[in-house]
Amino acid sequence: MDKALIRRRFSKAVGSYTRQADVQRKIAVRLSGLVDRYVPVSSRKKVLEVGCGTGLFTRHFLLESHPEQLLLNDICSEMKSCFTDILGKNIRFEAGDAESLAFPGGQDLIVSCSAIQWFEYPERFLNGCRSLLNKDGFLAISTFGPENVREITSLTDSALLYRSLQELRSGLEKEYQVVYAKEELVDMSFSSPMEVLRHLKETGVTGIRDFRWTKRTLSDFCRRYEERYTKPDGNVSLTYHPIYIICRK
Repeated sequence: MDKALIRRRFSKAVGSYTRQADVQRKIAVRLSGLVDRYVPVSSRKKVLEVGCGTGLFTRHFLLESHPEQLLLNDICSEMKSCFTDILGKNIRFEAGDAESLAFPGGQDLIVSCSAIQWFEYPERFLNGCRSLLNKDGFLAISTFGPENVREITSLTDSALLYRSLQELRSGLEKEYQVVYAKEELVDMSFSSPMEVLRHLKETGVTGIRDFRWTKRTLSDFCRRYEERYTKPDGNVSLTYHPIYIICRK
């Protein structure tokens, strides 16, 4: 996992991410609603958000909850600029790789929206969060499953190692009580494979290797994509596979 490459690509997408991330926005709204439903207000006072990005989840969470303390984290320091209007004594931002940072304990809720699929050892990180939580604290995550962007992974060798819902749940049940776990498939439509690639680039989701397109490889990719994934209406598909899990310590 090339963390430096991941950081560069998401940093470049800061300006376009919010505009292009339609699925991620819907996931953020859904996860925020699940937190509101399954996590008691008393367990939303001291909160750590890991991989906050541009704040799609953060903003919805703050509309529904009013934490006494909120620590935001992202691997990209550039993301701090997205929160200048809310940062202060009770809301702080700390840049850095969450897998290597020493976060403060005493958290009521640790939440991560569409981020842990980029972690090298997500199970170790999630189980390690238990020591940071207060008694009866909660862990709430959304991530992506093996069917995520399956069209891209079938045509290239650049793919994340996505965990299935069952794999994630089995690992978490060693340390937590799982109170909610669901998955879904979301089918998106684009006018062409080039539009798919543009969408992925502008959301920072362009793989884990520094692949350089040539005119020939790009033309071949687009041809094969159209052959396999053109829909009856002439558009091409792109699949997202979100997973949602809420756990109690």
